[in-house]
Formats: sequence, C-alpha cells, structure tokens
Amino acid sequence: MTVERTLSIIKPDATHRNLTGKINAFFEDADLRIIAQKRLLLTRQQAEAFYAVHAERSFYGELCNYMTSGPVVVQVLQGEDAIARNRQIMGATNPANADEGTIRKEVGVNVQENSVHGSDSPENAAKEIAFFFSETEIVG
Repeated sequence: MTVERTLSIIKPDATHRNLTGKINAFFEDADLRIIAQKRLLLTRQQAEAFYAVHAERSFYGELCNYMTSGPVVVQVLQGEDAIARNRQIMGATNPANADEGTIRKEVGVNVQENSVHGSDSPENAAKEIAFFFSETEIVG
C-alpha cells in the first residue's frame, strides 16, 4: 500500500449544522491523518476556478452558489491509499444510494448537499491540495 494525500472539503451544509468534528471522526477512525486544515468562505472566483472542470455542465452555477453559501473546511488527509479510502468513507454522491456507515449516508442531505468532497485521483489530489495549501501549511 502507498501512503497518499488527498483533499477533503467539509461543505457548507455540514459546517452550518456544526458537523465538522463528527465528520473528521470518520477519517481519524479510519486511520487517515488530518495534516492540514483551514476554515474559509470561498469567493465566487475561487469556487468557479476550483470547479472549472464542471463549467459546461448544467449544475455548475448552482454548485458554485452552494459552495459560496457558507463556510467550508478544507483539509489534507494522509494515509495508506488515502484517496480510495476517503472515497469509500464518504460514500456514494447521492446520500440515498450511499452505504450504511458512510459520511453521506449518515449526514448528507441530498445530491448537492452531501456534506463532503474528496479528490478522485492522485493527479486531482495534487492539483486540489495545491489550490488551497502551500507546502509549508502541510505538516504531516
């Protein structure tokens, strides 16, 4: 197994409901370490840049509106096979289809307000981490 880093975002619906600690317990219980973390309010420009890969999709504007609607917690998780493990811990995008015991099943509201984001590949993890953090902010 390979030690990896991945980006995790706790989305506005979850921060609004004060679920940051509960969500982080899922990661820590699965031996993923939080090696960088900050709470921020994304600007429209940041949201549009971060989700630019979806710019041509019909939900892009709504997604950017949602991600700027309240604070988010961006963090870097590290551990063995962190990318795949994080995605397993998060569960399916639609909470209704997520497995029992996953974050989205336990606290997600709907497809958009599904409480968390996680990188889907090593390449995207590197880009997404660099979007929010400098190397000096990552202490693992």
